[in-house]
Amino acid sequence: MIGIRTRDRGWLRPLNGVESPAVRLVCFPHSGGSAATFRAWSPAMPKEASLLAVQYPGHADRIAEAPADSVAEIGSHVAEELLRLDPAPCALFGHSLGALVAYETARALQSSGSAARWLFVSGSPAPRLAGGGTTHRAGDEELWGALRDLGGIDADVADNAELRELLLPVLRSDITLNETYRPAKDAAPLHCQVRGYYTTGDPLVNGAQLDAWAGVSTGRFGVRAWPGGHFWFLADPTELIGDIRAVLAESEVLR
Repeated sequence: MIGIRTRDRGWLRPLNGVESPAVRLVCFPHSGGSAATFRAWSPAMPKEASLLAVQYPGHADRIAEAPADSVAEIGSHVAEELLRLDPAPCALFGHSLGALVAYETARALQSSGSAARWLFVSGSPAPRLAGGGTTHRAGDEELWGALRDLGGIDADVADNAELRELLLPVLRSDITLNETYRPAKDAAPLHCQVRGYYTTGDPLVNGAQLDAWAGVSTGRFGVRAWPGGHFWFLADPTELIGDIRAVLAESEVLR
């Protein structure tokens, strides 16, 4: 498939129309996910909260673009775009690969003097435990099957040969970013509040790996677990959104 790039679409996609927000929630998709993953969150957002989602290159409306070379590269670009927006308290949420990208974005924002106030991470080991694995080097059938078994591919897509051909390169690129990720050895600690989420049936991450996120920041840390698999929040994000809202409300940024 040959794509034609018409213009630079940027990294952020607004999912509601809130102007002058009391807080800005920025969401980072998992491997193979897109900004549209978080469209269903919009009705549950407080009226004074702006909801944004990140669109990785090579995905959805950026399908003509070459994929990113590293997690840190994505984080740097997203931070640059956020810094061009009107100032507002910023919260970052990421699931799986998205958790690592959210962390690198938080690092870039802090280095620029405009630190995020909250970092919400789900379904990913802490940065120092992340990376590793050889799934990105698996054959197409094995890779597709592994993702299908995790629940990351809809049933109506799993057996569609044309969609598989279109999606596999993007999925492989994302998984490569995840499995080859290494945090900077000299990374300074963040100063934001960190909240972690995991599920008891997730084969990719456990409670101890989520607890290790406490070490990335000097700020307050908490963790919450639910039953379910790796992609638990895709089916019904209600409880997750409710928990995020409760954490934000503690700081009184939401009325």
